[in-house]
Amino acid sequence: MDKKKKKSDFKNENMENIVEGKNPVIEALKSETTVEKIYIAKGLSQEGPMKLINALAKEKGIPVIEVDRKKLDDMSVINVHQGVIAQVSPYKYSTVDEILEYAKNKGEEPFVILLDEIEDPHNLGSIIRSANVFGAHGVIILKRRSALVTPTVIKASAGAAMHTKVAKVTNLTQTIKELKEKGLWIIGTDMDGEVSYKTNLKGPIGLVIGSEGKGLSRLVKENCDVIVKIPMMGEVNSLNASVAAGVVMYEVIRQRGI
Repeated sequence: MDKKKKKSDFKNENMENIVEGKNPVIEALKSETTVEKIYIAKGLSQEGPMKLINALAKEKGIPVIEVDRKKLDDMSVINVHQGVIAQVSPYKYSTVDEILEYAKNKGEEPFVILLDEIEDPHNLGSIIRSANVFGAHGVIILKRRSALVTPTVIKASAGAAMHTKVAKVTNLTQTIKELKEKGLWIIGTDMDGEVSYKTNLKGPIGLVIGSEGKGLSRLVKENCDVIVKIPMMGEVNSLNASVAAGVVMYEVIRQRGI
């Protein structure tokens, strides 16, 4: 029996332990993520962003190892490592309570993003990036029927996933009910809703984004306090889930006067 592990076996075992690409690695080093080692392709350690990666790693006492690019190719999960890979501790998910506590500690009314079966990791990464940019206190995803935080998501978020609280829940409808009991106003997004900029989106907000193909599930939609839509003026009458999420997030902070 061959004791050597296949490349695919290595990838499957290390999906949550790898951060790839210059910006994601820099953000990992700037965050509270535990970075164990950094691998840089030979000959690149003093080029551009790699200098910053080396400086941040030295500051934190993290070993930097120069390796052949082929080794990075073998380690890579998403095949876009740009000559650098960080080995990190598995992604640490937050709890819903931790997200709300984070908002409280900042002296801000909660602004939480809830995702109803977003399965595309690129969409999840983009939504997390927008959530971070627009000051949301956290993102809530489902444990099943949902993309999880993987190297692809971290890369798509431009490293924002390393700074943004993400909680996994079993039942989104139940979570919505619990958030409503804690004073949050739950806003769903759907084409048959009210126009977003004509709707009051101030105060403690839970913004629910539906899945790429089906939108909001029936029970989730029924438990929202209000449904909003983005006005469409062109020939195409829909937006990518992550783009729609970013537009409505902006409307929330616009109304907050930020």
